[in-house]
Amino acid sequence: MDKASALRAVIIENLQSGVWPAGHRLPTERALSEQFGISRSTVRRTLSELKTEGMISQRVGSGTYANPPSTLAQAEAALRGEVVSTSPAELMAARLVLEPAIAALVVQHGTPADFAAMQNACEQAESAVSFEAFEVWDAKLHELMATATHNLFIEKVFALMTAARSQATWGALKRKSLTPERREAYQAEHREIVDALRDRDAARAMEAVRRHLLHVRDNLLG
Repeated sequence: MDKASALRAVIIENLQSGVWPAGHRLPTERALSEQFGISRSTVRRTLSELKTEGMISQRVGSGTYANPPSTLAQAEAALRGEVVSTSPAELMAARLVLEPAIAALVVQHGTPADFAAMQNACEQAESAVSFEAFEVWDAKLHELMATATHNLFIEKVFALMTAARSQATWGALKRKSLTPERREAYQAEHREIVDALRDRDAARAMEAVRRHLLHVRDNLLG
C-alpha cells in the first residue's frame, strides 16, 4: 500500500469506527503531510476525494470535519457485522459462486498493471517465511482480482468476504490445514489463475479459480 492509500485508509477507518465522530475536526493538511510523509498536495487531493464521497466537509478558514455517516454507510456497517459471523462453510459456498464470476470480469477489464500486481502477490506469497505473511499475500491476490474488475460494487462485496475471512475461526482452520505440501499446491494454483487471467482466457481462469477454491474447501472442511 502506498502512502496516499494508507492516508485514505486511516481516515476512512477513523470515520467509520467512530474514532472521529460527526463534527470532529480532522488534523490539518500540514499535520497529515508530516505524519504520512507525503506532500500537502497529495493530502489535499485525498481529502477532496473524500469530500466528494460525502465523508467529510471542509469550511474555508476553519478546517476539515467528519460528516455524519450516510444511510448507505450505516447499512454497510450493519451488514459487515452480520458477515463476520458467517461460518467457514457458508463463506466457501459464497466464494465458489462469486470468485469464478469475478475472474471472468477480470479477463474483460483487467489492465497490465493489475496483472503485474497479481504476479507480485504470487512472488511475495512464495517467499513468505511465516504462515501469517503467506496468508497476507494469499488474501491480497484474491483482493487484487476483485480490484481488477474495476467494478466498485464487486469490490464492496469482496470486502465483506474479506471481513468474514478475518474471523478467528477461519484463521484457526487455515493454520491447522496449511501443510507445506498444501501451501506449494496453493502457490501453483495461484500461478495458474494469474496466467489464465493474463492470457484473457475466461474459461480457463474460471475453472482454475473454481478448482483452487474446491481444494481449499476440502482441506479446510474435509
